[in-house]
Amino acid sequence: MYAIVIGGGKVGYYLARDLLERGDEVLLLEKDAVRAEWLSSQLGSVVLTGDGDEMSFLSTTGMDRADVVLAVTGDDEDNLVALQLAKKRFNVKRTIARVNNPANVRIFKILGVDQAISATELLLGAMEEEIG
Repeated sequence: MYAIVIGGGKVGYYLARDLLERGDEVLLLEKDAVRAEWLSSQLGSVVLTGDGDEMSFLSTTGMDRADVVLAVTGDDEDNLVALQLAKKRFNVKRTIARVNNPANVRIFKILGVDQAISATELLLGAMEEEIG
C-alpha cells in the first residue's frame, strides 16, 4: 500500500514510522524545513519538504498513485484543503483526516473526506463507555 501522510508532527511521525515498520510504502510531507530535516534523520528518504495543501507541490509527490492520503496537521483547514485536492485532482480512493475541532467532523464528511477522526470525540466515547 502507498500512503501519503501530510504533517510531520508527533502524530504524523509515529504514523509514518508504524506504516514503514509494517512494510508499507510511505511518503511523509512536512512544510517546516527544520522539522523535515529531523524527520529525515529518523525515517530516511521518505520525507519531502513542502506544503501539503499546495497543488504544485502535491503534483510532485506521486499522489495520483496513492492508495490513501492521511492529513494529520494541527490545522483543520490545511487538512481539509489537502484532502479535497487528493480526492478531486488526484482521484485518491481513500482520504482520512485528523480533525482538531470536533465541530468540523461533519463538515469534513459533507465535503468529501472519507473518514474524519476527532481525538476529542474518541476520548469522550471511551469515557462514556466506561462510565456506562
